[in-house]
Amino acid sequence: MQNKTSTAISLRILFCKRSMEQENQRIKTKRIVIIKKNLAKKVIKKMHKNVIYPKVKFQDVLSAFWRGARPQRLRLFFLLTSIILANITIILIPILYKHFFDVIVAGGDRIIIARNLLTIIINVAVLNGIFWILYRIASFSNNIYQPIAMANLKQQSYDYLMEHSYYFFAGNFIGSLVQKVNRFARSFERISDNLTWNLLPLLVKIVSIFIVILFINKLIALVFLIWIIIFLSFNIIFSKWKLKYDVMAASMDSEATGYLADTITNQNTISLFSGLFYEKEGYKNITNKQAKTIRFTWNLEAAVEGGQAFLGFAIQFILFFIAIRYWGQGLITVGVFFLIEIYLITIIDQLWGFTRLVRDFYQNYADAKEMVEIMLLSHEIKDAPLAKELLVSKGEIIFENLSFSFNKTRKILENINLIIRPGEKVALVGPSGAGKTTLVRLLLRLYSLESGKILIDGQDISKVTQHSLRKNISIVPQDTILFHRTISENIEYGKLGAGIKEIKKSAELSHSDEFIKSLPDGFQTYVGERGIKLSGGERQRVAIARAILKNAPILILDEATSSLDSHSEMLIQDALNTLMMNRTTIVIAHRLSTIQKMDRIIVIDQGKIIEEGSHNDLLNKSDSLYRKLWTLQAGGFLASDEEEIKINENESVIKENNDDEEKEEVKFINF
Repeated sequence: MQNKTSTAISLRILFCKRSMEQENQRIKTKRIVIIKKNLAKKVIKKMHKNVIYPKVKFQDVLSAFWRGARPQRLRLFFLLTSIILANITIILIPILYKHFFDVIVAGGDRIIIARNLLTIIINVAVLNGIFWILYRIASFSNNIYQPIAMANLKQQSYDYLMEHSYYFFAGNFIGSLVQKVNRFARSFERISDNLTWNLLPLLVKIVSIFIVILFINKLIALVFLIWIIIFLSFNIIFSKWKLKYDVMAASMDSEATGYLADTITNQNTISLFSGLFYEKEGYKNITNKQAKTIRFTWNLEAAVEGGQAFLGFAIQFILFFIAIRYWGQGLITVGVFFLIEIYLITIIDQLWGFTRLVRDFYQNYADAKEMVEIMLLSHEIKDAPLAKELLVSKGEIIFENLSFSFNKTRKILENINLIIRPGEKVALVGPSGAGKTTLVRLLLRLYSLESGKILIDGQDISKVTQHSLRKNISIVPQDTILFHRTISENIEYGKLGAGIKEIKKSAELSHSDEFIKSLPDGFQTYVGERGIKLSGGERQRVAIARAILKNAPILILDEATSSLDSHSEMLIQDALNTLMMNRTTIVIAHRLSTIQKMDRIIVIDQGKIIEEGSHNDLLNKSDSLYRKLWTLQAGGFLASDEEEIKINENESVIKENNDDEEKEEVKFINF
């Protein structure tokens, strides 16, 4: 019994210890989440520090909306005209009911009274019929005009967004950009609906009611107008003050969407690195912060509704107080009481949602503003005004006095002078961060040159169209990302409109057909988002097949075999040799064993070309960086003591350079 008791006590102590450890770990993790979140905010803020978005005004948003709606302006005219006439019609109906009650109160021969009442009711029915027809015209006009306008706006925003530079997309959450495009069209829909079905009818009714009451009694009309001004002013002033909180809520919604898209995209990474709890806490912090802002704005709305109710009660009392006095003096009829009440109910009902209308307007304006900012932001890379088509006959590439830095602060390439002869196979090697990939991206005009120029067959690439430039260059990237489409469609992207025979031939040359045959749907297999259903090697073989199909005169291989195992690499080596034949080829490689047969190897370090030559020539140089890199890879632990010392010295230099770069302000992503 004593042993059981002591065992139970020990278990309880152990349980308490574990609980305390778990709680301490939870608190520690939460602190790390907060610290990392703050660091992430600082990094993002620094990344966007030099991106100056244009100031967006209300007329900019309206102008952007009008570009989408303009092709449907005739239907818009029918829509607005129908709405105006319909609301004028609905204001005339209470006048008939006023006469209806005045006839009853006046008394007289019942037969004559009945005839008069019947005539009034028939007129009411006719007006209701006209109102129904006008609103049907408005509805059908809106059903045609609005979806087309929304599609136009989505297309316009997509077209402009996709022409932004590589860095723009690298510095923005993809999910957030998708949200902004969709919000832009939705904000047009909601603003259009509010203006068409709420604000325009309200204005027509206010003007019409004021004119009708003015003919009955000027004092009642004046009091009514003053009350309208007070009511609208109260709502507009309050809504303007609340705008900053609506903008904050929209911004936080974008942040939450971006975080959600980022984590869902990297779900596999989160699982592999046991980061689920960390990401849950991160998303919880964002949503909790968002909830606080929403709760605050909702409380403000509840307060303003109380003010509206007070104003509604006040105007009813005041108008009826005045009307009773005039009725007592015989200046107005009983029907006027009915008319005032109907008009008050109509206007209060219409005005009751005015705060929500203004709030929705500002909220949707804030949503649209985010996309309009992007649409007003000038494209970083543009075609020259008189840009011509690039004509490639030989494939000679000249880099002349080329220099490039990120934001003119971090030097990446300095005074690069390089001539690649037609059909020459050139490899770019060097430590990570040396500038190899940046050089290729400059050739593709993904960045703008700081100084110098790049010529292809004597044509300055800054003076030719980007489309024709990239049409003449095939690239197999290191990190191949595929569309969530079929394998056939992904390969066909190299040559849109290609036949299935050409696609299958390209797949055969790249040895993609070997794994495609094993798939249930073959070439019609969907690869998943970013090609996630395929292995890295399979994605890369699809990219090679796409490059083969494109058949461009200039070829770039950026670690094209980095994701392949030795067997797969051996299989496609012949395909790559065939692909490179009679083409100017630039190969970026860290695995030096893959570039031994290149015509020339260019060694880049710290943004400069420090040596060049064939594989054997560079190995024969005692102080060659290429030789050090080769020894590190090929020699392994068999390198001599002297070589190891040199390698360690070189690694120390690289590490010092990387440390210096980390100390600099983060302004561009390190490629």
